Amino acid sequence: MQIYMVGGAVRDKLLGRPVNDHDWVVVGATPEQMQAQGYLPVGRDFPVFLHPETREEYALARTERKSGRGYRGFVVQSSPDVTLEEDLSRRDLTINAIAASADGISAEALFDPYGGAHDIAARVLRHVTDAFREDPVRILRVARFAARFTDFTVAPETMQLMREMVSHGEADHLVPERVWQELARGLMEEKPSRMFEVLRECGALAVLLPEVARLWGVPQRAEYHPEVDTGVHLMMVLDMAARLSAPLTVRFACLAHDLGKGTTAADVLPRHIGHEERSADLLKDVAERLRVPVDCRETAEVVAREHGHIHRSGDLSPAALVRLLERCDALRKPARFAEVLLACECDARGRLGFEEAAYPQRPRLLAVLAAAQSVVTRDIAAQAASRGQAGPQIGALIHHARVQAVAQWVQTSAQVP
Repeated sequence: MQIYMVGGAVRDKLLGRPVNDHDWVVVGATPEQMQAQGYLPVGRDFPVFLHPETREEYALARTERKSGRGYRGFVVQSSPDVTLEEDLSRRDLTINAIAASADGISAEALFDPYGGAHDIAARVLRHVTDAFREDPVRILRVARFAARFTDFTVAPETMQLMREMVSHGEADHLVPERVWQELARGLMEEKPSRMFEVLRECGALAVLLPEVARLWGVPQRAEYHPEVDTGVHLMMVLDMAARLSAPLTVRFACLAHDLGKGTTAADVLPRHIGHEERSADLLKDVAERLRVPVDCRETAEVVAREHGHIHRSGDLSPAALVRLLERCDALRKPARFAEVLLACECDARGRLGFEEAAYPQRPRLLAVLAAAQSVVTRDIAAQAASRGQAGPQIGALIHHARVQAVAQWVQTSAQVP
């Protein structure tokens, strides 16, 4: 039995990055031998075991053979006869197909039959073998790695292979859960725009997210968007979200906020009247198709529908400000409202020349919300009930009190030098 460290742990050590998880492959062992040494079997589709002390995963060396479309269409074979090189050959990229002896990572201790260390030095994402084409999830993984390793480029032959996979319909068979899983992870990387650029270049974006793919080439008014192209703006917004360390809910909202601009009639361009509502409608289709989590879709829906009003909130009256809070459900869900405002800041600063600009709408609306929250609704409801009022009448009284509180805040803040 021989044990090797493999995959991302070796790659990240060679890159000088922190290693959070270790993956191990075991050559020359049977499941019975693993269990006899105290390893706990946990693999459903192939033999994977948990170490009795560290609880890290140890997988028996295996090969995979394509048996159908999609990422599930594989026959897995594991036996003591499978070599380390055969196990590494089934991996996606050369930088992930390096093994090291269990006792350390030195140049002498590496087993690197596919040149992964060289590609790390050259900053190249390159597929291991032509077996890459057998799993369409690998297209998404390459795009995600491009977003993580921002100074790496995709090898031309790998990009060509991904284009062929898309043209042969492999991307059509990706299941929604895996698409969302990879998109979510890519959105949380250092430069999420690179994920979408790679997907767009190989043609997969038009298959998986046509609502996003059609934004490129759609013009916007240059006085508001010096970058003009809506697709370029979207990429700038996503990268601003990463720069501001936004959570996934905000980053997905950024991705979906301008989908409606892709359906603007050509004769009204570069104006996009009513794109907010169209964006919200398209978002529902995307969220259902990809089975996006509820918190992400709800935050994105508010941002898509209200981002224009939030941008222009400095011109709103106290009554209009309270109506905006109510439409955003900010009084019941203040934490979500804070995320909505962060997404709007990403939108505003994700424009050419506005990257360092202030976004006063965000702190101002948080202060407006605090003013509205200062109203003690319980007392108003009790007083109204004593007068025989109920239901909508109480709601109207609370709304009026909040407008008054916001008006007082606006007046007071205007007097502050």
